[in-house]
Amino acid sequence: MADVTVLHHPGCSTSRHALDSAAQAGVEVEEVRYLKQPLDRATLLALLERLEDEPADLVRKDAFFKEQGLDAADYTTPEQVADLLVEHPRLLQRPVLVRGALDGPGRAIIGRPKDRADAFLREG
Repeated sequence: MADVTVLHHPGCSTSRHALDSAAQAGVEVEEVRYLKQPLDRATLLALLERLEDEPADLVRKDAFFKEQGLDAADYTTPEQVADLLVEHPRLLQRPVLVRGALDGPGRAIIGRPKDRADAFLREG
C-alpha cells in the first residue's frame, strides 16, 4: 500500500509539484487521476471526514463553477460538496493528499499552497 494517495490532475502545476515532492522525499504515492476515475459519493464523504480543510475548500470556484450558475453559499456541508463533486468532478480542488487509502483512516489535506504538500509529505 502506498504511503500517500494523491488526487491528481496532470494539467495542474501544483498537482505535479506534489508528485515531484513525493518522489524527492522518497514517499510512495498512489496517483488517482480523479477526472478519469471519478470518486463516488461515499468515497467523497469519507475523504471529507478526514480533510483538515473546510468542506467548501474542496470545491474550485473557477470559471466553470461560475458558468454553471453555482453559488458558493450552496456548497458548505460535506453532503452538498460530495453531491456537487459527483456531478462535476472537475470542480475538485487539487491536489488532495491523503495519508493511506482514500476510504481508510488517516489525514487528508488540500495541497495548496505548494508548501502545504511539502510539509505533509515530510511528516511521514
